[in-house]
Amino acid sequence: MKVLAFDFGASSGRAILGTCDRNRLQLDEIHRFPNDAVSINGRMYWDVLRLFREMKTALAKCAAMGHKDIASIGIDTWGVDYGLLDKEGCLISNPRHYRDSRTRGAIERLDNRLAREQMFFETGIQPMEINTAYQLASEQMSENADKLLFMPDLLGYFLTGEKRCEKTILSTSQLFNINSCVLSKTVLDTIGIEQSLLCPIVEPGTVLGTLTREISLETGLPQIPIVSIAGHDTASAVAAIPFSGNDKAIFLSCGTWSLLGAELPKPVITKEAFNAGFTNEIGVAGTVRFLKNIVGLWIVQQCREKWKRDGQDVSFVQLNEEAANAQISSYINPNDAAFIAPPDMPAAIAQYCKARGQATPETRGEFIACVLQSLAKEYCHGVEQLESVLGFEADVLHMAGGGVQNELLCQLTANATGKTVIAGPVEATAAGNILVQMIALGMIKDIAYGREIVRNSFEFQVYKNNT
Repeated sequence: MKVLAFDFGASSGRAILGTCDRNRLQLDEIHRFPNDAVSINGRMYWDVLRLFREMKTALAKCAAMGHKDIASIGIDTWGVDYGLLDKEGCLISNPRHYRDSRTRGAIERLDNRLAREQMFFETGIQPMEINTAYQLASEQMSENADKLLFMPDLLGYFLTGEKRCEKTILSTSQLFNINSCVLSKTVLDTIGIEQSLLCPIVEPGTVLGTLTREISLETGLPQIPIVSIAGHDTASAVAAIPFSGNDKAIFLSCGTWSLLGAELPKPVITKEAFNAGFTNEIGVAGTVRFLKNIVGLWIVQQCREKWKRDGQDVSFVQLNEEAANAQISSYINPNDAAFIAPPDMPAAIAQYCKARGQATPETRGEFIACVLQSLAKEYCHGVEQLESVLGFEADVLHMAGGGVQNELLCQLTANATGKTVIAGPVEATAAGNILVQMIALGMIKDIAYGREIVRNSFEFQVYKNNT
């Protein structure tokens, strides 16, 4: 039986066909496309209508390739961003990007009404300017706004006409009370949002609806069921991390963002967790993802984009080769505001190093080496904080996602943390998306069995400290 996963990251999107046969999962990429922010008059947007067109292109490709027997479709995306619909169900405007400048200073503006520590104890979410709550507090809300849909729910609505709010994506918003698992009236009242703006909440694995007749006719596919899987991409990625249940394992979902944490049975809402910058998000099967957000390969991606604009169109593979041969001992703080969205990332790195009396990177290899060793150092610090808050010492660090293709980063992480690093799968998010669909359809029994299938299906690279 086949299912289709739409996996939208902050820089690209993919449609991946998943087939499970004899306890092995096979992933086949059907369609891949860029997902670029669009800046207009100083504002950043997602081009959601183009993304939806790419979805329909992928569906038409499935039909043309003989995959009309797809059993279901699931959608995951990055967190916190949303679209607003009017009473007629029409999209009011393109969704704003979480890096849009309108939220600058939003935490401070809201502090006198709901202090950030109180916000954490209410929602379990670490206050960050990108969070939905701070976006809404900074939004000039249209009087025509009737419903808010987070990105996977919005794209699911485009396919089905059904409006729902999937729990894992909602949990990233800071609008959700992590203790009672309902919308937080405290937060909604503080930012002046009516509860009716949010749609009914559904669990991951809920069947949302089917492809509309219009899309079915347009793409050549039958009216396939759409499953609200773990709509937050990190929730889907963690669902596919092959925890064995016997090791003291933690995870690092590595891509544009890095998410470092542990899968737990309940949230950790303590002052120590708040001070260390950890957050609590809902996972699959009643779990909580206790994690720390670290800016990831976004910085490398933006360096490459700048060099590409300058006529140096080099691959990530070449950049890593140059970095492996570079000698530089400078470090940056990847989470510093200087690296949120600068127009020239290499210049921002150089300025940061110079201002702190460090050697300034000059070659491409030196810039990338500086970023990667800084990420590894930040991961090490995060691991130490995680172990302190949870009171145990991890023996395995599972790295998953596209970032594990960067072998240099994996080795630097093993060296910095002193942990055994198990890298894979690369397409963890799509795999988790597919597993939750298969559980919803009764094809596999539960997530533990799904992780066993992952262990049987993919190759994993093991890295140990070699310093």
